[in-house]
Amino acid sequence: MARHHLINGIKVAFTAEEETAWDNAETAWGNGALSRAQANLREKRNRKLAETDFYALSDVTMSDEMKKYRQDLRDLPDGKDTVEKCDNATFPTKP
Repeated sequence: MARHHLINGIKVAFTAEEETAWDNAETAWGNGALSRAQANLREKRNRKLAETDFYALSDVTMSDEMKKYRQDLRDLPDGKDTVEKCDNATFPTKP
């Protein structure tokens, strides 16, 4: 099916070059899905780590449960090698 775009309100079919460029862009976007999912997972993980950073200050004693929670967060991205695994990652429960 030919793609179209509007130019001055007129429906104009893509040229062969535009079709190729569009297909290449779609392929590139699809190929980057895993990288985007991993980045999203790391971003969420980093926010949760930041919420507990004050426990790591030298004048605060961190409980073993909090140490485990923070380590579990740091380990979370390990083995997430598909978009589905990233999207379905289970975050540990904050003590």
